Amino acid sequence: MQQRPLGRSGLAVSRLALGTMTWGRDTDADDAAAQLKSYLEVGGNLVDTADVYGDGDAESVIGSLLDALVPRDELLIATKAGLRPGTGRRRDGSRGHLLRTLDASLRRLGTDHVDLWQIHGYDPDTPLEETLAAMDHAVASGRVRYVGVSNFSGWQTARAATWQAAFPGRAPVVAAQTEYSLLERGIEREVLPACTELGLGVLPWSPLGRGVLTGKYRHGRPADSRAASAHLERFVATYLEPRCSSIVEAVATAAGGLGVSPAEVALAWVRDRPGVVAPILGARTVGQLLGALQVEQMTLPVEIAAALDDVSAVPVGYPERDG
Repeated sequence: MQQRPLGRSGLAVSRLALGTMTWGRDTDADDAAAQLKSYLEVGGNLVDTADVYGDGDAESVIGSLLDALVPRDELLIATKAGLRPGTGRRRDGSRGHLLRTLDASLRRLGTDHVDLWQIHGYDPDTPLEETLAAMDHAVASGRVRYVGVSNFSGWQTARAATWQAAFPGRAPVVAAQTEYSLLERGIEREVLPACTELGLGVLPWSPLGRGVLTGKYRHGRPADSRAASAHLERFVATYLEPRCSSIVEAVATAAGGLGVSPAEVALAWVRDRPGVVAPILGARTVGQLLGALQVEQMTLPVEIAAALDDVSAVPVGYPERDG
């Protein structure tokens, strides 16, 4: 698998990342092992997780697979901190919370460091300088190699990156993880330009539009799908509406003409967008992952990419578009 630099850093990552949001919950340890093995066999090296995935179980599963399937120094591990689901404070970027949860993540992962540590969301109740200072401390202590942000708006991303770049010795922000697909192109207004200008690599989550771009919902809701799952139904429902359906049909038409799957078309489109480093593949089963990994063998024709751009374009006006 081809590799790309992560932003303006020396870290080279495979251009497809492996997501683990369902590990330890919908994906058991055996299926997770099969996914990781399949991913490694095609040259992948970046596994993305978070302290809240499966209430920590996703990190524990990854930790159980280290050394058994891959030496620690041959795998890049990215994790996130800063969310507190189910509490009155949904986001917590305080120094104490971040460093405490980082230590817990390292214990579950069975390692002394993570390669990329990301703040999972902007916390309006904590000064950003405090959050960023926690990132500096994590890097200085050796527990973290590189840092990034996730789900930040354009101005939040720019503020974090410029603050870190303003003084020598601060840990530079090298990555921004954000939702990006043919069904969700909102980052093109401000987040993506900020990342391009400031040298952050973009790691898109849900590059398949929460599974909708696979085409599985064109004629209903399969019983084993996320849309039929009690804890993920609302997550998918956002994209089961007429505008999205027209985009899905365009993707299916393109896939039919190329003799590939709709998932491959959708992934190729986002993988090759300017600024994107590695879309994160969040498969529930190894079969789904193997299907998605087929995209490594294809390049989307320019004409088809342009047609998909047109059918999925988001409105952009003042002040993002000048004149």
